[in-house]
Amino acid sequence: MANSFPTHAQTVIIGGGSIGCNTAYHLVKLGMKDVVVLEQGQLTSGTTWHAAGLIVAGLLKSEAECEIYTHGRDLYANLEKETGVSTGFRDVGYLQIASNEERVHEMRRVAPFMRRHGINMYEISTREAQDLFPIGDLSDVLSAFYIPEDGRANPVDVTMSLAKGARMGGAQFFENVTVSEILTKNGTTTGVRTVSGETITAENVVICGGMWSRQLGAKAGINLPLQAAEHYYLITENIEGLSRDLPVLEDPSTYTYYREEVGGLMLGLFEPVGAMWNLDSIPEDFSFGEIDPDWDRMMPHLEKAYSRVPSTINHGVRKFFCGPESFTPDLAPLVGETPELRNCYVAAGLNSLGILNGAGVGNVLAHWIVDGLPPIDVTGINVNRFTKCVSTPAFRRDRTPELLGRLFGQHYHNDAPLTARDVKRSVLHDRLLAAGACFTEGHAWEMADWFAPTPKQAKIEKYSWFRQNWWDWHTAEHKAAREDVILMDMSLMSKFIVQGRDACALLNRLSCNNVDVEPGRIVYTAWVNDEGGFEADLTVTHLKQDEFLVVVGENSHGHTEMRMRRHICDDEFVTIYDATSATTQINIHGPKARDLMAKVTFTDMSNEAFPYLSAKEIDIGYANVLAIRVTYVGELGWELHIPTIHAVQVYDQLVEAGREFGLRHAGMQTLNSLRLEKAYRDFGIDVDNTDNPIEAGLGFAVKLDKEGGFIGRDALAAINDKGVPHNRMLQFLLLDPEPLLYGNELIYLDGQEVGYLQIGGYGHTLGGAVGIGFASIDEPLTAQMVDSDNWEIDVAGERIKARASLRPILDPQMERIKC
Repeated sequence: MANSFPTHAQTVIIGGGSIGCNTAYHLVKLGMKDVVVLEQGQLTSGTTWHAAGLIVAGLLKSEAECEIYTHGRDLYANLEKETGVSTGFRDVGYLQIASNEERVHEMRRVAPFMRRHGINMYEISTREAQDLFPIGDLSDVLSAFYIPEDGRANPVDVTMSLAKGARMGGAQFFENVTVSEILTKNGTTTGVRTVSGETITAENVVICGGMWSRQLGAKAGINLPLQAAEHYYLITENIEGLSRDLPVLEDPSTYTYYREEVGGLMLGLFEPVGAMWNLDSIPEDFSFGEIDPDWDRMMPHLEKAYSRVPSTINHGVRKFFCGPESFTPDLAPLVGETPELRNCYVAAGLNSLGILNGAGVGNVLAHWIVDGLPPIDVTGINVNRFTKCVSTPAFRRDRTPELLGRLFGQHYHNDAPLTARDVKRSVLHDRLLAAGACFTEGHAWEMADWFAPTPKQAKIEKYSWFRQNWWDWHTAEHKAAREDVILMDMSLMSKFIVQGRDACALLNRLSCNNVDVEPGRIVYTAWVNDEGGFEADLTVTHLKQDEFLVVVGENSHGHTEMRMRRHICDDEFVTIYDATSATTQINIHGPKARDLMAKVTFTDMSNEAFPYLSAKEIDIGYANVLAIRVTYVGELGWELHIPTIHAVQVYDQLVEAGREFGLRHAGMQTLNSLRLEKAYRDFGIDVDNTDNPIEAGLGFAVKLDKEGGFIGRDALAAINDKGVPHNRMLQFLLLDPEPLLYGNELIYLDGQEVGYLQIGGYGHTLGGAVGIGFASIDEPLTAQMVDSDNWEIDVAGERIKARASLRPILDPQMERIKC
């Protein structure tokens, strides 16, 4: 008997594909029975039905990615036992090949990290690879990596098995029901309305609408930067002798994956230059739909794909399929509660990996809804990470063609998108360009990565995991910071003016440190959640009564603003102004920073008049500038917050006056190397929502006895009361000056694997690569253990002796900073 259409549900899920069914399944597993799934067509009819069903890991470079992947692989392998409906999962194995030394090195770096997180990826010989994939021509392959537990599943069967499991737990599914509106009241979702006028009130609404999610979210004012693109695969006619258990093979050199399909071979294409589909909107009646293939555009890519399996080219084509998949600007999914609407959640934008990652994402979101917090690091997938500019039609039009190839091709530690650039530019951009800047991109900002002697030299000649052509120029920038003085354009930093009667109360409630200080003082602090996990690390400057400046990294812009706004109490008066675009930030740092500043201002910049962690308005030429004496590089210096209308003039004066002191421009590569020598933390890179300040070595900025307490105080107090942590963030310095560190390298103590590096760089002052990471053992990790000489770091399979330290190896007494 069919269920009657409900008028209320605890949670309404919009979309009945892989993501929607996974979310419903995991919600009922957590005890939420009153779940309703609304599908505008039939289950799987959007894009799930035509997915390739690959259950393969790829190269995963974060713990969160590994957890999302392994959860799905393990669930699909065992779900039939619970539901009685097969997922079609078969562990046929997964083979990745490398036809150049850079790719070999990349995989050797990543494989130990993946093994640590439950993915059995190991290197095999080319002969072994050829035996596993006899239909391929692997004559140019230098090495291969194999995961025997990976494989493939049937996308429709997976989804139906999930739906069965969700129904067994009480969830209801309704097909041919299109949601036309997300209902809201006072900034909170209250339910949904269908095109037929039916209304369901709900405590939570979850958008799992795949490529339709952007246009549905836009009706409610929700920013979901998604764009559909064409995705192709070809299936040959039957090939005699082709094993049904042929492993899945991925080849970044041809941008193709290969697997058996009902006796033929499937060639799945992720061409370097793709084609977007339906920029304006996705038709609501596009059900089990296909796109007419563009043979002319795809023929060169097919020829490349066939070059790996030339023996199959004379077999007929059973099907050349083209269907849409939705992509996000950074190729990471959109997950979490939307900043625009309370209790409205999203799980969308899986970037053609909806089957592969659907279970893991569904599990994360279900916990987020039920527990109030996600169970894994979500800094890289949180829906609040994007600003609206990346949702414009022009941005989606320009960025999308690049995304398929970026998803599948070879990667390097410093590569960046090539399309949809110059979205956010500092007013100093042209000056920096003339000074020799080579720009990279992050969160739509153009950022000077490093500086060449001339603009003509400011280009990367060849990407590499080893030293690139700009290495010596970067070294000189680093040396100038330690010996002379540098200028950095840090306008990309997010800046919020928080004002009002209750501004101090709000910020102190959020902050682990005490920010209720005298005007003219700056405080470094972490923000944490109720469990003590990081939500931000930032600075708060008390400008004047009831007015504060919050400065945070560009990667945390949306999350920081959302957290502030969500924690203003009903009886409080606070205003929050995003001053990022109105303010240009120039950082001046180095032993000669004070000498330079004295040349451009009438303000007394002496240590007595302008001590460390203080702020005041100063003059530079005709401009009034907020100067804050603080550092993220471990040297004397100031952040200069300049009204944008004066920024170019101030910059010119600083550059002219700086010639006398050997001033050099410095970019993001140098910012990273300088801060890692000081072991400064960075939320979203080194620490995340699953880490806490006590174990991360930031206990000095946690005031457990602060009057009134703060969010997460009790959780941090409990952690602190346990004594010396078993899990501690340490700084590491390689004793061999040659290897490089980038992050994810495994840490060994006394020959035992105890953790991995979150981030790495090169300590030009210290004379070797440096990194920071958590080491975890079964007993308190004491200072004596840390000081032992039995530490090693795995770099591409080779263990390198390292020095570990709880305190910054460079200038632990902070003498350079406080002079």
